[in-house]
Amino acid sequence: MKNIFVPIRLFLTVFVFLISAPLTGCSGNRSLTPVSRTGFAFDTVVTITIYDRHKTDVLDHCLALCEKYESLFSTTLEGSEVWNINHAGGNRTPVSYDTASLIQSALYYCDLSQGMLDLTLRPVAEEWDISGQMKKADATADYEYYIPSQQTLSELLKHVDYKNVLLTDADGNEIGYTDTLSDDDSYFVSMKDTHSAIDLGFIAKGYIADCLKSYLLSEGIDSGIISLGGNILLIGTKPDRSSFNVGIQRPFGAANEVITTIRGNDTSVVSSGCYERYFTTGADKTDRTIYHHIFDTTTGCPAQNDLLGVTILSDSSMEGDALSTYCYLLGLEKGLEYINSLENVEALFVTKDYEIIQTSYLQNTDESDSR
Repeated sequence: MKNIFVPIRLFLTVFVFLISAPLTGCSGNRSLTPVSRTGFAFDTVVTITIYDRHKTDVLDHCLALCEKYESLFSTTLEGSEVWNINHAGGNRTPVSYDTASLIQSALYYCDLSQGMLDLTLRPVAEEWDISGQMKKADATADYEYYIPSQQTLSELLKHVDYKNVLLTDADGNEIGYTDTLSDDDSYFVSMKDTHSAIDLGFIAKGYIADCLKSYLLSEGIDSGIISLGGNILLIGTKPDRSSFNVGIQRPFGAANEVITTIRGNDTSVVSSGCYERYFTTGADKTDRTIYHHIFDTTTGCPAQNDLLGVTILSDSSMEGDALSTYCYLLGLEKGLEYINSLENVEALFVTKDYEIIQTSYLQNTDESDSR
């Protein structure tokens, strides 16, 4: 089993504690003091940290890569490849190797989840406009939140089906979920339903984090942290071989208020939950509905279950992205059962009663510190 661990996602929902004894020694030409670059992409804060002050050019390149991927995967940036697909009226649209790879992976996880995850859920998400309504509420006194009618959602759900997405090669041959893609080939995406639209948000940041890690490793970086809006990907250990400390945000708590911390090495930590982007109606906290950004594909409404959040620990950030959302949708019992059936994947569930439930491996370690 790999060395692991720990946690979380959006803005301030996961944070790595770098506090330790000062590291001022050198190994060769390397400095052991962390250096970072911070930018903004995918509507979130991006921070890349490495322990090598002589290679700061790789940090600049990482931020440039983030801009590149946003120009490919953004649903709202006019001219992005995903935007082009969604505005092509179903017609065959050329895409790059990266977009083809990401769509192929998205289709794989949609099929794995039997449609509980669905990359064509964008029309439903647009109708709810959770983030947009949050911004309006912040700017407008007495803002009245919009709750779509079930009739409206039912009409939109007629166009939600990942099987509407067709990924093909230059000759028009359909590409399967596990077929090997090549950077030298050409790829195209078409939609069988002209009213369908895709959104890769449920795995895009994980895919990008994995790509950034591969790049940093190729540049000789063996100690660092990639943070994409809470998708945390740890590279190796700290230079003194000690573990990173990662804190899991307490759902609905104050900024940087942790519910538990875990020490981890060379692992991905991704969380999903109902407390990241949400609004509520009604003043009674004991009988309120949380309207959040994780939707049930059978109803078109935000999923309601016994969980506040799920954290996935795995080798791949993209896998963690997909599985954290999937397990949240499954709920505690089925989510725990599913993760326990996998190898090299661990999970931490936070219930609505703020109980922390961990998979078997984490239960047998002394790495966590619950509060």
